Amino acid sequence: MIRAVFTLAFAALVSLTAMGQGARAIDIQEITSPGGIKVWLVEDHSIPFTALSLMFRGGASLDAPGKRGQISLMTALLEEGSGDMSSVQYAEAVEGLGAQNRFDVGDDALIVSARMLTENRDQAAGLLRQALTEPRFDPDAVERVRGQLQAVIRSEATDPNAIAAKELARQAWGDHPYATSVNGTAGSVASLTRDDLVAAKDRILARDRVVVAAAGDITGEELGKLIDSMLGGLPETGSAPLPQPASLQLTGGVTVIDWDSPQTVVNFAQPGLPMSDPDYFAAFVADHILGGGGFSSRLMEEIREKRGLTYGVGTGLSNGVYGETWQGGMASANDKVAEAVDLIRQVWDRFVTEGVTEKELADAKTYLTGEYPLRFDGNGKIASILAGMQLIGLPADYVNTRNSKIEAVTAEDVQRVARRLLHSDQIRFVLVGRPDGVEATD
Repeated sequence: MIRAVFTLAFAALVSLTAMGQGARAIDIQEITSPGGIKVWLVEDHSIPFTALSLMFRGGASLDAPGKRGQISLMTALLEEGSGDMSSVQYAEAVEGLGAQNRFDVGDDALIVSARMLTENRDQAAGLLRQALTEPRFDPDAVERVRGQLQAVIRSEATDPNAIAAKELARQAWGDHPYATSVNGTAGSVASLTRDDLVAAKDRILARDRVVVAAAGDITGEELGKLIDSMLGGLPETGSAPLPQPASLQLTGGVTVIDWDSPQTVVNFAQPGLPMSDPDYFAAFVADHILGGGGFSSRLMEEIREKRGLTYGVGTGLSNGVYGETWQGGMASANDKVAEAVDLIRQVWDRFVTEGVTEKELADAKTYLTGEYPLRFDGNGKIASILAGMQLIGLPADYVNTRNSKIEAVTAEDVQRVARRLLHSDQIRFVLVGRPDGVEATD
């Protein structure tokens, strides 16, 4: 499926830092299939269906040199016919079983999401196996999907939000794949051949690349056999090495991209920290108070509520498998942008010097630990979250210990991490518009 996004693989992972411990623990079984594939499972026999999430490491970052968009185009074609079935025949077969298969890709993983009824689970799994191991890449399907991807690329070129995101990524990540859109460029996508698509499949769809999670009406023994039947036809190893960690290249300053519009889009970023860092949860709480907490955040209070300079401003810790940033965004009228950008810097600096109040800390903890039930309200979400945890190396008990880590954060911890990380002169702002009174800097 073609999407105008840049880090789709982490849609599942975004929710990880919003999970906590609810009224009951999540019982995660860690099993190994007879063929040696590790799988996480949450059994739930209340409804006769199973949700699966498969994530193949590397994602679109495994595009061959000069062929950006290669894996995105290949991924979108996995549901466009396989084996002896055309695109229409394959879709009808899946629908006839009441099953669902979805294929997405981002910088960190190619994601397969599946739902299948217990009564015809083996047949549904067979169709998914066929899509992964025997895609047809028929010429008519290739050209149709190529056209869809080209349309997304053209849309991105006229979307100031996409333009800002691309420029910020370019400056942040240098020559790493993170620096460019997973969709590629009009030129790179136009040049892709069927051989490139076959090569893309071999670069990423392999048993040593996959993490698997399931939730629903299936036992561990049944799941192990099912996974082997689905993935046994894949090669043991991918033909391309996994990406190296990205080195953040950001410097502080302002980039202005001229765009004829009455308002300016603002994206900004600075160094972040990985989830393995001891200060991660203190930073996570700090971000909620600073800009991640919606209308309760300081940035919203200062920039929207007090001065009406924007409809909304927010921040977030952006954690990929190969690199991380602390970033945010907003939009403002051209004649108000300079004031709004200056306020972001002021709020950054005051956060370091003033710290947080006990009320801010308590409110943040209440919110961040109270979202747990909403994150596990369906087997599909559970499977996606569990696969995402494996992808970034979190332990299985994370979902049941995460809240205690949040509760343990003190005001002193928040101020310490703010002093360590929040430096307003390190923020890189990318402005797309015609902002009054803003000068670009190197």
